[in-house]
Amino acid sequence: MMIDQATLQAKFAEIRPLLNERQLRLVALAEAKFLGHGGIKSVAEACGLSRRSIERAKVEANQESKDSSGMTKQRVRRLGGGRKMLVDHQPGLLEALDRLVDPETRGDPMSPLRWTSKSTARLALELQKTGYKISANTVAGLLKQTGYSLQSVRKKLEGTNHEDRDLQFRFINNSVTEFQEKGDPVVSIDAKKKELIGAFHNKGKEWQQSGQPEEANTHDFMDKELGKVTPYGVYDLAANEGWVSVGIDHDTAQFATETLRRWWEEMGRERYGQAKRLLITADGGGSNGVRLRLWKKCLQELATTTGLEIHVRHFPPGTSKWNKIEHRLFAQITHNWRGRPLLSREVVVNLIGSTTTKSGLKIKAALDEGIYPTKQKVSDEEMSAIKITREEFHGEWNYSIYP
Repeated sequence: MMIDQATLQAKFAEIRPLLNERQLRLVALAEAKFLGHGGIKSVAEACGLSRRSIERAKVEANQESKDSSGMTKQRVRRLGGGRKMLVDHQPGLLEALDRLVDPETRGDPMSPLRWTSKSTARLALELQKTGYKISANTVAGLLKQTGYSLQSVRKKLEGTNHEDRDLQFRFINNSVTEFQEKGDPVVSIDAKKKELIGAFHNKGKEWQQSGQPEEANTHDFMDKELGKVTPYGVYDLAANEGWVSVGIDHDTAQFATETLRRWWEEMGRERYGQAKRLLITADGGGSNGVRLRLWKKCLQELATTTGLEIHVRHFPPGTSKWNKIEHRLFAQITHNWRGRPLLSREVVVNLIGSTTTKSGLKIKAALDEGIYPTKQKVSDEEMSAIKITREEFHGEWNYSIYP
C-alpha cells in the first residue's frame, strides 16, 4: 500500500491531543496494521512514538489484566509524566546542533548551498566535546525534527571524491553569502546537453487529442541541415532569473563568456548597475574548465569590457550536479518541453523563454549564431598578461580576474 507520510502526520496531529498515552499507542498499532509492511516505521515517524512503544501496544491488546471487579486495568501515565526529552534538560542543544550543521548546508536564502554532509556520529562527537550528552541516533532524530534530511546523488558519481570537497563547498557558501549580503550579483553557469533539431522523439508526455500523438522519426540520425544546438545558461541565484544562449556551433570558452556578456547586457546591468564585481559558480570542466587557458583569457576580455571584477568559484571534482543551474533552470526547461519534438531552433528558443515556475522563475533566451572554433591556443605571454589573483585555498578552483 502507498503511504502518504504527510497525510499520516496531519492525521496524528489532529487526533493526538484527544488521546491519552495508551490510546495513542493502540491507535498507532491499528494504523500500522492497516498499512501493512513498513507500517510501524511510517506510523512511528508520523506520531512521534518509538517503534518499541507501538510494539508494546500489541502486548497490551492481547494481555489485558483485570481487577477484582472484572474491569480492565489501564495504566495511563499522568499528563507531563515520564522521562523528559533530552533538549529539555540540556538547554541550548538544538541551537548548538544547528550551528554545527548550518555551515555544511545548502538550499535556503541564508545558506545558498544547503545539505547535511557531516555524519551523525561526527556531529554527536562535536557536541560531546562541548559538554552535551548525546548519541548519534539522537542526533539523527533531532535533525529530522528540525527539518534536515540526508541528500544523496541519485545518478552515479562523476568521479572520485576530493579530500577537500566539503571545505570547498564551505568556501563557496561563504563567498556566495558575502556577495549577496552586499548586493553584488552571483550567477551559476553551465552548458545543457546538446539537442537534436528536427522531428525527433523527446521524452515525456503532454496533452493531445486522443489517438493523435506527435509523430517523430523512428531513428535519431542527425539532420545535417538542422544539426544540433547547445543551450548555455546563466542563472542569477538571488533574482531567480536566467539567460540562455542557444548556440549552433561548438561549446567553447568564447561561447561561454559571450553568454555571460549577453546576460550582463540584457539582464544583469539593469539589476546590478552599481556593482563593481561579479561572482561565478561553475563546474570544473567543459568550456569553463579549471585548467582551460582560453577560459581565463576570455574572462579577462569580459572583465575589461564590462569593468567588473570577476571572481570564480569552481565546484570540486565529481560534484557538478550540485550546481544550482542544473535543478533550478535546466531541469525546468526540460520539464517544459517534455514530449515535444524540437522542430527548429526557434522552437527551442521559444520553449526556453516561456519556461516559468510557481516560485517565479523567469528566463530570457536568444539564438547565438556565432562561430566558435575549437583548439584555440593561448601562449605563455598571453597568460602572463592576465590580471589574475588566486586564493590561498585551492587557487586553481578559486581565483579573481580584474579589468
